Amino acid sequence: TEQVFGHMKDELFRGREWLCFEDFKRDLDEYVVHWNTRRRQVKLKGLTPEEFRNQSLCTA
Repeated sequence: TEQVFGHMKDELFRGREWLCFEDFKRDLDEYVVHWNTRRRQVKLKGLTPEEFRNQSLCTA
């Protein structure tokens, strides 16, 4: 989990400010969706976590 929060800090928080909590929550929710469905990861051989899970389910 430390790695996830480190990436989140670098990719979402650094250099940004939000005017209200609702804006922050919206951006955080969008980032979590991005992390799980669109962010390609080297350790998953270039797949997104969603693609990796779906691939594992197809071979089981």
